[in-house]
Amino acid sequence: MATKIRLQRHGKKGKPFYYIVVADARAPRDGRFIERLGSYNPNTNPATIDINFDKALDWVNDGAQPTDTCRAILSYKGIMYKKHLQGGVSKGALTDEQAEAKFAQWLEQKEGKITGKKTDLVSAKDTARKAALVAEAKKKEEKAAAILAKNTPPVEEVEEEVAVDEAEEAPVAEAEETPVAEAEVEEAPVAETIVEEAPVAETIVEEAPVAEAEVEEAPVVEETPVAETAVEEAPAAESEETPVAKADSAE
Repeated sequence: MATKIRLQRHGKKGKPFYYIVVADARAPRDGRFIERLGSYNPNTNPATIDINFDKALDWVNDGAQPTDTCRAILSYKGIMYKKHLQGGVSKGALTDEQAEAKFAQWLEQKEGKITGKKTDLVSAKDTARKAALVAEAKKKEEKAAAILAKNTPPVEEVEEEVAVDEAEEAPVAEAEETPVAEAEVEEAPVAETIVEEAPVAETIVEEAPVAEAEVEEAPVVEETPVAETAVEEAPAAESEETPVAKADSAE
């Protein structure tokens, strides 16, 4: 009976999950199988492969023919390389110790490659996540700038509005400042009232005639007319004496 190592599909739509089975070549893909060797999950990166190494090696040595996908899986896990080394030992080209040493070296290299791939995938994932965050932040900034530009009027309109506001505020300022000046002008009469109070000093000066009145009253005391009367009387005496003298001279 010809046997095959094939994949048996399971899982839901869009997320397949496979069993690695040994089945009759005439059986349908998802039909009866002889033995299940492991599972294969392609939904992870790298893909998750769980297989029974020894059973798979025995079936391969017994002549089971793997499908293309199963052959790649068996090569990935080292089953096909192990069969190759065992063929060299059976032919006498290698000893068991040499075959085991080569297989161990191959496994070490394979593990290094797998680990490097996982590390690269993790770093690539982190880099992609950071790039996505940066792109999202940039997009948010651009959106905020667009909203700000939309809500902010152009500079020319702002200048026109400022000019209109200044033109409207100028009459208000003049109207507010002019009455103040008028009020100051109206307050000037206060100084005039102060000047008008100057007549108080004039009244003081006008009181000076009191002294003049005193001076005018002085003529009451004047006795000069008495002298004048005396002088005036003198001619009378002279007139009286003169004839006497004239009489004496006549004599």
